[in-house]
Amino acid sequence: MICRLCPRNCGAERTAEPAPVRCAGEKAPAAAAAAPYCGAASSLPVVAAYKLHFGEEPCISPPGSASGTVFFSGCSLRCIFCQNAEISLSEKGVPTGVRRLREMFDELVDMGAANINLVTADHYIPAIAEALTEKPPVPVVFNCSGYEKPETLRLLEGRVDIYMPDVKYSLPGPAYRYSRAGDYPAVARAAVAEMYRQTGDYETDEDGVMRKGVLVRHLILPGNVNNSFGVIDWFARTFRPGQALFSLMAQYTPMRGDFPYPELCRRVTREEYDAVCERLFAAGIEDGFVQEPDAAGKEFIPEFDYHE
Repeated sequence: MICRLCPRNCGAERTAEPAPVRCAGEKAPAAAAAAPYCGAASSLPVVAAYKLHFGEEPCISPPGSASGTVFFSGCSLRCIFCQNAEISLSEKGVPTGVRRLREMFDELVDMGAANINLVTADHYIPAIAEALTEKPPVPVVFNCSGYEKPETLRLLEGRVDIYMPDVKYSLPGPAYRYSRAGDYPAVARAAVAEMYRQTGDYETDEDGVMRKGVLVRHLILPGNVNNSFGVIDWFARTFRPGQALFSLMAQYTPMRGDFPYPELCRRVTREEYDAVCERLFAAGIEDGFVQEPDAAGKEFIPEFDYHE
């Protein structure tokens, strides 16, 4: 297929079969179409890991339970600081058909998963939608970058219960510098609006476990306090109490020490964290979560070790 699923509109030709494996140093055929920006040469989902995951917000992986998480390889955003770069910038994993995806969901439910959590599945949405034709008995969470087209998200309507998008940027400058996506702020606002249209106001059960709705995440980036202020202000303008949840994350971890932008080579300072929290509380946002800075560290990154 000629792929225009994401806002990149790269028009790459993606096959219905797994991409052929080439030997080291072997070049692609000269007549090959441009490589897809997301790195996914096939429309067949590549799964890097599926497991019970305990590191999400309490409403997603509640105490005594866990989120049944499926990690997909590749990404249409490809942020240079991504903590999952091991898979987001590669096709590490196993090409997986719709039937096998559904089996994974069932296995996770049998293991006691509170939900099915699909991480960075944007570039595989048609296959995901097909795998969810028959809904699992637990909520389905679509855990994404926020860089999605509304028309592509509509393929998931009635199949996804909880949308959990990152809203990474309010300013086009850092969006372009770190993700080559200067249009990100406008794209993310439209995407979140579509997510909310589909789910409506968030709902939790008597134990505080989320059953449906939108949970917006924002990661504080070092040296980018004003960017975080803009995301907070947008959320406060857009949602009234009881409509959506907001999660402020402080877990930024430098994945390497040679970023072209020096600010990304360090963690968020206490002063930056306090300033963003103060803005959050001043905005009157009460529905959600605030992560403490000690959640940062490579030890919190899951292992991507799935193989058949």
